[in-house]
Amino acid sequence: MVYRTSGVCSTQIEFDIEEADGRKCVKNVKYTGGCNGNLKGICSLVEGMPLEDVISKLEGIKCGYKNTSCPDQLAKALKNYA
Repeated sequence: MVYRTSGVCSTQIEFDIEEADGRKCVKNVKYTGGCNGNLKGICSLVEGMPLEDVISKLEGIKCGYKNTSCPDQLAKALKNYA
């Protein structure tokens, strides 16, 4: 899946969703643009996590004065998928 971000430094997020033990899990997350090290960390941390867990942990996070963040944009992308 490809999600075009809005309101953040990154421009898009790519990810896959795979079934594991009857749950949809997040795989292969890759951001384009944004804070490279931080986003690599997020990608590593959410790898293999159930979709709903990633959404609940990242949804609503803000970046400075912005109303959203790169982690929040991933939650939005996953909610659109679900």
